[in-house]
Amino acid sequence: MSNKLMAGLTSLALLLGGSTAMAQSSAAAGGDKAVNENLKLNEDIKLLRKNVRSEKSKIMLQALNLDSDQTAKFLPIYKQYDAELTKLNDLRVANIQEYAKNYGNMTDNKADELVNQAISYYKKRLDLLANYYDKVRAQFGSGVAGRFVQVESQLLNIIDLQIQSNLPLIYTAPKS
Repeated sequence: MSNKLMAGLTSLALLLGGSTAMAQSSAAAGGDKAVNENLKLNEDIKLLRKNVRSEKSKIMLQALNLDSDQTAKFLPIYKQYDAELTKLNDLRVANIQEYAKNYGNMTDNKADELVNQAISYYKKRLDLLANYYDKVRAQFGSGVAGRFVQVESQLLNIIDLQIQSNLPLIYTAPKS
C-alpha cells in the first residue's frame, strides 16, 4: 500500500474515529506485533477523537454565542447530530477501506462504484445537516441555525480537505 494512501487512512481514522481502517491495515502487515500495536493505536485514536469532538463543540459554542440556558438546550441537539454524523461517517470509512483494498488493481466498474458511494455519502451528510438546521431553527431561530450550518460546514470542509489531500487519485488500467 502506498505511503500516501496509508497517510490518508491515518487521517481518516483520526478525523472520523475509524480506528478499524488502521487496525486492518496494520494487522495485515505484521501479525501479532501489529495487533498489539493496534491496541495502543486504537487507544490513542479514541483519546484524540474525544479531544477533536471536544474542540469541535467548543468552536461551535463560541461561534453560536449562546447564553447558558440556550447552551443547555443546544448541546443535546448537537450531541444527537454528532452521533448520527459518526454513524454516517462509517460509510465513508468503509468506502475508503474499499478504495485502499482495490487501489492497486482498480477497474472502471470498481471506480464507478466507489465514486457513487462517495456521492451518496455526501448527499446523506447534506440531508443530515439540513435536518438539524430545521431542528436548531425550530429551537433558536434562523440566525442561530444559519450560524450552526456555516460553522459545521466549515469544519466538515476542513476535515474533507485533510482526508482528500492525503488520498491518491484513482487510476485504472487504460482501455485497449
